[in-house]
Amino acid sequence: MPARPDVSGFPVTSFLRGMKAFLPSMGLALLLTQLSARPQSIETLPAGRNTSLRGLSVVDDRVAWVSGSRGSVGRSTNGGRTWTWLAVPGFETSDFRDIEAWDERTAVVMAVAEPAWILRTDDGGIHWKVVHTDTTRGVFLDAMHFRRDGHGICVGDPIGSRLYELRTTDSGRSWTKTPALRSPILEDGEAFFASSGSNTVLLADGRRLAVTGGRRSRLIDEDIITELPLRQGGTSTGANSLAAYGHGRKLIVVGGDFSKDRDTSGTCALSRNRGRSWHPPGKGLKGYRSSVVYLDRKQLLACGTSGVDLSTDAGMHWKAVSREGFHVTAKAKKGRLVLLAGSGGRIGIYNP
Repeated sequence: MPARPDVSGFPVTSFLRGMKAFLPSMGLALLLTQLSARPQSIETLPAGRNTSLRGLSVVDDRVAWVSGSRGSVGRSTNGGRTWTWLAVPGFETSDFRDIEAWDERTAVVMAVAEPAWILRTDDGGIHWKVVHTDTTRGVFLDAMHFRRDGHGICVGDPIGSRLYELRTTDSGRSWTKTPALRSPILEDGEAFFASSGSNTVLLADGRRLAVTGGRRSRLIDEDIITELPLRQGGTSTGANSLAAYGHGRKLIVVGGDFSKDRDTSGTCALSRNRGRSWHPPGKGLKGYRSSVVYLDRKQLLACGTSGVDLSTDAGMHWKAVSREGFHVTAKAKKGRLVLLAGSGGRIGIYNP
């Protein structure tokens, strides 16, 4: 028979109280362990409209806007759970490739080509005002980016080999075109991909960063142009999305070949010195990716037509989260909500 424990000099009531306090803490620790072990996932919502969504702006944990083909604009005020689809009269055939929102009433949307339009609403999408029009032959807008102070940028495919650029200082109420002679020269077959509205960034110091694709794939930092170690050389290859962290000190670019979206070569590049030099990740993405976003200093999410990947070490190693395809992902400017959007009106919520 096993020996009984020696509890002499130890009050039984104190022992029982200690066990009562200890057991719940064990249960809590077990629960926390289980929660931390739970894999990240994408919750896909029922398609609300048959449209290809490439524009996405997440304001906070409650308000988000999307935009896409067939003049489609959607707005959610409950964290992406349900959406109100808004009609923009006269723009039913427009392709709204990018959108920026400030709250549930205010947003700017970009229609890409011939003519190129930028529209703004201040009443939740009931009325829209055209704030920029360009009927230039060959004009094609690709992406917008705004700072919190209302300064913003819009880049487009080159016209006459010169990068097309618009700037605003009043949250998109008015736009000024950068003179062609002040814009960098792109090479023949080098342009931008309007795949997720995320190939340009306007930094706090006013510098414009943009990444190109096609025959060449490069970072354009004002007039400084740096080659990217991404797949390039064809019409469907190169960089699609750029994300910056720490005032641009850390940069990440994703892309690849969207015609071979499961090819894992040349899909990601990282820089820790403001883009002066680049290196590939240790364990890369699972295929072509059209959008990438920093969730925090260490965590990043990237998506494309062949799936969604997550990094928890600042982009050095990636693991698959979902094989479902999305065009764009974005994190709340104020909050933790992370959404994704893609073809067929598909919208996803990232569950960390």
